[in-house]
Amino acid sequence: MRYDEMAQSVLEHVGGEVNVASVVHCATRLRFRLNDDSKADTAALEATAGVIAVVTSGGQLQVVVGNDVPQAYAELGKIMNLGGEQAGGSAGGRRSLLSGFIDLVSTIFSPLLWALAGTGLLKALLALVGTLGWLDTQSQSYVILNAAGDGLFTFLPVLLAVTSARRFGANPFVAMAVAAALVHPSIIALDTAGTPVHFFGLPVVMVSYVSSVIPIIVAVWVQSHLEKLLDKALPSSLRNFLTPFFVVAVLVPVTLLTIGPVTSALGSGLSDAITWLWTLSPAVGGALLGAFWQVFVIFGVHWGFVPVMINDLATNGFSVLSGPLVAAVMAQAAACIAVFVKTRNRDLRLIAGPAAVSGLLAGVTEPAIYGVTLRLKRPFVYACIAGGVGGGIASAGGSAADVFALPGLVSLSAYMNIGNFTLQVVGSGIAIVLAFLLTIFLGFEDPPETVSADAPGRAAGAAGDASTTGVGDGPGGATGVPAPAPTSPPAAAPGGRTATLTSVTTVGSPVVGRAVPLAAVPDAVFSSGALGYGLGVVPSGGSIHAPFDGEVVSVMPHAYGVRSVDGVEVLVHVGIDTVRLEGRHFVTRVEKGQHVVRGDLLALVDLAGVTAEGFNPVTVVLVLDARPHHDVLAARPGDVDLTSTVLTVVR
Repeated sequence: MRYDEMAQSVLEHVGGEVNVASVVHCATRLRFRLNDDSKADTAALEATAGVIAVVTSGGQLQVVVGNDVPQAYAELGKIMNLGGEQAGGSAGGRRSLLSGFIDLVSTIFSPLLWALAGTGLLKALLALVGTLGWLDTQSQSYVILNAAGDGLFTFLPVLLAVTSARRFGANPFVAMAVAAALVHPSIIALDTAGTPVHFFGLPVVMVSYVSSVIPIIVAVWVQSHLEKLLDKALPSSLRNFLTPFFVVAVLVPVTLLTIGPVTSALGSGLSDAITWLWTLSPAVGGALLGAFWQVFVIFGVHWGFVPVMINDLATNGFSVLSGPLVAAVMAQAAACIAVFVKTRNRDLRLIAGPAAVSGLLAGVTEPAIYGVTLRLKRPFVYACIAGGVGGGIASAGGSAADVFALPGLVSLSAYMNIGNFTLQVVGSGIAIVLAFLLTIFLGFEDPPETVSADAPGRAAGAAGDASTTGVGDGPGGATGVPAPAPTSPPAAAPGGRTATLTSVTTVGSPVVGRAVPLAAVPDAVFSSGALGYGLGVVPSGGSIHAPFDGEVVSVMPHAYGVRSVDGVEVLVHVGIDTVRLEGRHFVTRVEKGQHVVRGDLLALVDLAGVTAEGFNPVTVVLVLDARPHHDVLAARPGDVDLTSTVLTVVR
């Protein structure tokens, strides 16, 4: 995946940088707040390579990318000012209170999500090895690893100070100074001493700010307003150092005297209320949350639960809301596995397999939801039912996580210490089995593999006879005999045009395998014809060859551009998203500028290694930058080898 191209396309289709009030990312989504929602082209966004879906929710335009969202976000940062996160004002007109809250929470917490999930996973695995006796919990090695896993959560207020400052338009380094004071060892000592604390005679109600959430967010909000007042009042020659001086000197005592005690009491009250409500009927609560969690994910409102869960962890040491989430996630992944087993659509199977792995192991379900279950509708419903059943069982046993971790198999040990772990395993297992069986036996409408003859990149008459496609009558319409050059009168061209035939360039198959229409290639940019016209070949061997005589104009481990003497440029792109392999499993055998003849070896590919890492090895053969007076005629689907002509360029 070319993340730079993806970022450029996404930015263009949300209305350009001038239309972006702010953008952040969470586990799988780019979250835009736009100045004018009507300027966003959602259809074009959904057609962008690498974009799984586009969702409008919570006052945000959410571009679902999947696990690679950090790379896409990083590329956005190179072409636009991400400082738009410093919100200030409401973009896109008036929003509901719920939309504003979701927007606020996602902006503040989403940049920390992967770091929280990663360190939480370390804590969960450390708890497992300690319980199994693989590592002495009193050893120095355990202490070091525990600090590595616990450090971020301990000093969470400092990190929240940064994201809150960006959200409220405050100085992030001054905000960090305020947060650092709240978790300073001397302040912690005052809290743990148990003796009365006074500040110039005023009594200070000491609370613990370690791992706290709400106090620092409110404090930074106050800071943003205080800084604006000071910047107006102070002369420019003194402003740069006096503003931070007054903010820290005033805001730290004010937070300790008022903001901290009040917000800590509110946070504790919220945690106590949730725990009390949950104890009334944990099974019902777990069933409801397990059933509707993925619905919340679709609309983005699951972010409203994140600060509550983190606050519960800081206050109680666990969060009961996390108990049913494993079943909810496992059910979606299991439905994906069932789709993988049952579908006859090869392209859907290629999506369902990796999506199931992502959900099962990492707890990330957006690829499964948007790519498979919600797309097919009924599997999504089956998975929600199964998630409700499994979530109710897990919560009936009081299961809860004692660290913040995404609910996947690799983090299951996070649930070992709170409640009945056996019921958590049983509930999750039942959710998996039930979702799988419902999907298998009740079924779904399997989308057909066939595509229309006028799909982008599909040749005129691709489903017709050989005289139209320009290839012979062998298997799948390819014989290995070069296509006969069309003659006058002019031939019918894709889209109903009439081509005046002046010259013909034939393009051979770069690999041995099975030709498929371009529209069937599981990548939106390729299949839409946005880059050029051509087809895909599912390779059966790992050698990549030159499609015709010409000059190698671009070389990457997974992609090669060759230009013929008459100016036709063909891209041979091995696999979907294989740029992420960073050259693993590829051996390049040519250099840029080298002259090649048809059949010369361009590269060697370990197809087993590529597929083992979850990548689709389909090789895309595209004629780039085809002019309006060019016609690209593609072979019919079927078996091809190195002697087969798969494309004919008519000019």
